[in-house]
Amino acid sequence: MGWMIFIVATLLFHIGLYGMFKKANIASWKALVPFYNTWEMTNKMGLPIHWFLLQFIPIVGQFISIWLCIKFVEHFGRFSVLHHAMTVFIPFIYFPYLGFSNNERYAGTVVVKNYKKSSFREWVDAAVFAVVAATIIRTFIFEAYVIPTGSMEKTLLVNDFLFVSKTSYGPRIPNTPLSFPFVHHTLPFGSAKSYLEWISLPYQRIFSSPVKRNDVVVFNYPVGDTVIAEFQSEINYYDYFRAYESRGGTREMLMAERDDILIRPVDKRENFIKRCVGIPGDTLKLRDGILYVNNSIAEIPAFSEMPYWIKLNGKGFFSDAFIREELNVDPEDPEQRDLLQYQDSSNLYRITLTPRQVELVKSFDFVEKAAVRPDLNSAGFGNTFPYDTTWFKWSEDNFGPLWVPGKGTSIELTPQHQALYRRIIEVYEGNTWELKDGKVYINGELSDRYTFKMNYYWMMGDNRHNSQDSRFWGFVPEDHIVGKATLIWFSWQNGPRWDRIFKAIN
Repeated sequence: MGWMIFIVATLLFHIGLYGMFKKANIASWKALVPFYNTWEMTNKMGLPIHWFLLQFIPIVGQFISIWLCIKFVEHFGRFSVLHHAMTVFIPFIYFPYLGFSNNERYAGTVVVKNYKKSSFREWVDAAVFAVVAATIIRTFIFEAYVIPTGSMEKTLLVNDFLFVSKTSYGPRIPNTPLSFPFVHHTLPFGSAKSYLEWISLPYQRIFSSPVKRNDVVVFNYPVGDTVIAEFQSEINYYDYFRAYESRGGTREMLMAERDDILIRPVDKRENFIKRCVGIPGDTLKLRDGILYVNNSIAEIPAFSEMPYWIKLNGKGFFSDAFIREELNVDPEDPEQRDLLQYQDSSNLYRITLTPRQVELVKSFDFVEKAAVRPDLNSAGFGNTFPYDTTWFKWSEDNFGPLWVPGKGTSIELTPQHQALYRRIIEVYEGNTWELKDGKVYINGELSDRYTFKMNYYWMMGDNRHNSQDSRFWGFVPEDHIVGKATLIWFSWQNGPRWDRIFKAIN
C-alpha cells in the first residue's frame, strides 16, 4: 500500500511539473527527467550552478531539491508559508494545481526581485530552516542519546550523554517519514503517536556498512513491536504474555482485557544500547558467566563490570579505604550494597569489579582465588531466550552454543532451529509460518530449509548481571540498527563528571 501511494504521488508530482514547465516556456518533456528538470529550473531562475550540483550530496541533496522547488514556486508569485508548506508536503496535489489552473501563471524573476519579506516572515523562515536542518542531522548524521540504566557500566554510566553516529553503518531511511520532529514515538503532550503511517517505507540504508564485533551500538528494541503502554520497555509484551499464559490466559483474553496494547514500526521502537558481541557467522556460548565466541574467550572491555567471588585464605582482609578508593564502592552506602557482599564465616567476598580492579585484588597475598561465578540472583534454566526448556537447558550464565545467522546463509528447519529462528523468519523477515503434522510451511509451501534475508547480531551489556539483552529476547536484525555510540559529550551525577566529558567510547 505504501509503495502504491508513493508511485501515485510521484506521477502526480511530475505531471504537475510538466504543466508548470509549459507555463514557464520550458520544453514540458524535460519536467519528466530526474535532475534534468532541476537543471532547467536552475537555469530558468538564474541561480548559480552550485545549487544544482549540491543535489548530488547524499541525504542533504534531497533537501536542496526541495529548496529549488520552493524557489520555482516563488517565480509563480507564491511566497506565503502556506504555499511553501504545500510545496514541501503535498507537491503531488499543489503542482498539478499550479501547472493546470487558469488562475496561476509563471511571473518570472521580476516578481521575485520585487518581493520583500516581513520581519515576521524572516523569523518563520529561519525557524523552519533550523527545524529542517536539525531534523536532517538527527535522522541521518548523528543523534544525542542519554544512558538511562546501568547495563553498560562502567564503560558507560547512568546520565552519560552520547553522540550516536548514524553514518557508521550507513544512514537508515525512516520507515515512517511523516513524524513530529525531535521526538521518538509519543508526542510530548498527551499520549498520542508522534508519527503517521499513511506512508510506510521499506527498510533501506545508504552506504550500508556492517556492525563490527565489540562495537557499542544503539538499536531499536527487537521485541518492541508490540508494547503495553503502561510498562513500555520495562516489561516487554512477550514476557508479560508468557506470565499471563502460564495462569491460563489466552492472547484473545489479554487483548480484551487491556486497551493499551500498541503496535510500533521498527524505527519507532524504544532505543537500546549494548555491545555487539556476535556478528553473522559467529557461534557464542556462556559458561559460568564467561563469554566464548567461536570457542575463544571473548575480549573483555576495559571498563566492564562483572560480579566476582573472592576467596580469602584467612591471613588478611580488604580495608574499607581500599574498597572505597580503589574498588569505588562505599561500604556504608545502602545503594551500593549489591556491589559488595561479605560472608565472614567462609572468608568469601562477592564484589562487582572491572578487569583492572580484578588484577589489584589478585595482588594481595591473602587472596586465594578470584573467579567469575553465576550471580547470586541468577535463576535456573528456562528464564532466557528461546524460552523452550524441551530443547535448551540454558540460563543467563550458562547459555548456548548459539549460531548467529547472516544474509544468504541457510539452516535446516529442525525442531531446535525452529525454536531459535522462527521469530526471525516469521516476524523480522515477514513470512507466514504454519506447522502441520510436524512439518513447516513457509508462505504456504512445505519447507525443510530457510535462507536468511538480513544480517543479525547478538548484543550484551558490559555489566552482564544487570542487563536485559539478547540472552532474554534474542537476535537484533540489521534493520533495527540505529548507529554507533562514539563520544561522551557530557556526563552528570550531582554535578558534571569532568573526567568523562569528550571521552571516546571503546
